[in-house]
Amino acid sequence: MTETPQRNRPENPDSATGDDGRKSPLTKRGGGDPATRGRTTIADGVVEKIAGMAARDVLGVHAMGSGLSRTFGAVRDRVPGGGKSVTRGVKAEVGESQTALDLEIVVDYGVSIADVARDVRENVISAVERMTGLEVVEVNIAVSDVKLPDEEGEEHSEPRLQ
Repeated sequence: MTETPQRNRPENPDSATGDDGRKSPLTKRGGGDPATRGRTTIADGVVEKIAGMAARDVLGVHAMGSGLSRTFGAVRDRVPGGGKSVTRGVKAEVGESQTALDLEIVVDYGVSIADVARDVRENVISAVERMTGLEVVEVNIAVSDVKLPDEEGEEHSEPRLQ
């Protein structure tokens, strides 16, 4: 005589009965809140993109990054498939529940740097915390340049020699 192995199937909660033969109330499977059934990790680059977009939305921010990174970025932007780097000028350190950010910005001439920095900090903290659920413990802002009205933009500059 051959025995066939029985499969262990999860019990259908709709058909579960108690000792008295009556159906027992439905119970959640897996034991608890779905939010506690796994782990979510967020890459540094994700937080950097969110922070970069939020910083660029602030009035008075002309560009992100140092002169050197903007120069390399302008070259990369011209390469097919290179695309604009949203993370230029942004560095994030992400832990399990907290993040810290360093931003390097260029401001427009005539704006209050203190006001722009405050607005960038508020916008970045709001966006990152809302989208990721991480606590932003600090946003350090370095102003690396001021864009003067008579300066040509790096993307519109023409060659000096013809």
